[in-house]
Amino acid sequence: MSRKIFVNLPVKNLEASLTFFKALGFSFNPQFSDSTGSGMIVSDDIFVMLLDEVRFQTFTPKAICNAHTHTEMLLCLSCDSHKEVDELVAKAVAAGGSTYNDPQDHGFMYAHGFQDLDGHIWELVYMKDAL
Repeated sequence: MSRKIFVNLPVKNLEASLTFFKALGFSFNPQFSDSTGSGMIVSDDIFVMLLDEVRFQTFTPKAICNAHTHTEMLLCLSCDSHKEVDELVAKAVAAGGSTYNDPQDHGFMYAHGFQDLDGHIWELVYMKDAL
């Protein structure tokens, strides 16, 4: 059985986050979208629910961390080429995100990433002949 993954992320400003991720080329499923959240389609099996902080807080009794100052997790997405990694990082920065480290070239794997508007870290990797 192939499993699907649904990542839920809290966002301060849903509309700004939608604009940011649309600028990176992602689309959204209107069936899973309303004024408090939106379902971003990453692939056939991966979805990211961008939820305003009030809605996100209904899923957990724990406090939401400030991802600009604390690391909650790293989201890692594969890319089809070294060029695609660099292009997505450039789009993220142009849309208001920021880089958090320098590109890493390990020969078999190239990685670079960005922080979205809420500070969540998105690592992008190209693994030559590995996937």
